[in-house]
Amino acid sequence: MAGMGKRMRPHTLTTPKPLIPIAGKPMVQRIVEDITKVCDEEVDEIAFVIGRFGKEAETNLVKVAESLGAKGSIYYQDEPLGTAHAIMCAKDCLTGKVVVAFADTLFKADFKMDSSQEGIIWVQKVEDPKPFGVVKIDANNVITDFVEKPQTFISDLAIIGIYYFKDGEYLKRELQYLLDNNIKEKGEFQLTNALENMKAKGTKFNPGKVSEWLDCGNKDATVYTNQRILEFNKEEKRTSKFTNDNSVITEPCFIGEGVQLINSKVGPHVSIGANSVIENSIVKNSIIQTNSKIKNAELSNSMIGNYSEYTGKSNNASIGDYSTIR
Repeated sequence: MAGMGKRMRPHTLTTPKPLIPIAGKPMVQRIVEDITKVCDEEVDEIAFVIGRFGKEAETNLVKVAESLGAKGSIYYQDEPLGTAHAIMCAKDCLTGKVVVAFADTLFKADFKMDSSQEGIIWVQKVEDPKPFGVVKIDANNVITDFVEKPQTFISDLAIIGIYYFKDGEYLKRELQYLLDNNIKEKGEFQLTNALENMKAKGTKFNPGKVSEWLDCGNKDATVYTNQRILEFNKEEKRTSKFTNDNSVITEPCFIGEGVQLINSKVGPHVSIGANSVIENSIVKNSIIQTNSKIKNAELSNSMIGNYSEYTGKSNNASIGDYSTIR
């Protein structure tokens, strides 16, 4: 999760993309919670491969791991040298059974992972596979091919960016081989090259399928993901304390601690961070982060950063932290 998140700017200019909240929780927290739920054994350690996010962000990440009963570890990738290189930045953790996940992949799954398998690559059927890496499977549900961004139809099973390896040391050796021999694809060290080498040596990879795959690559995708997560969790009881002064809430919504709703209509599919104020406004299908003020406004399909103020009408606002639009 060391990337700069350029497609999510201006929000990622001040907040690392994996820490942007989705329905009230940082994106990366939701990822590790979801993975922990589907693991069929206890998770001992969660390693975060990051850029130089700062001490506060690192402390928060360690707390996420500890909240799940695991040790939290921080590793750095200072150069964007590809997925294989990123994983090897945390090579000290590559022992025993390992799950590797990329930090902008949220999913819904109703199964337990079978950790007795040699390897699992999680996939989802997509309408247009051209932008994705895809897999082909045989009659025995074993992966036979990995194809990166196929321009002619090969398969519609897209790799979503979550992988299980029964033998972390074996994975480490294969990744080290790529680095030692300078084996790159499009200028970077790629995990898929290691997967191909492992498959050629007889490793069986099986597909793990999810019921829904959610992307947080840009603002629109993140707002949609927020909508879907709110729908998934709409039966959860709200525990935060907030002020509702003559306002209407259309569920599902996330409303953070200390929020003030004044003469407004909020929802559906709105997330509001702690201590924000919505006054004389209509807000739908949007993410409002902490300590912000929305006044005399109509907002939909929008993201508003922390400590910001917004007045006006928009179907597509995207403003970062400490911004004012009137």
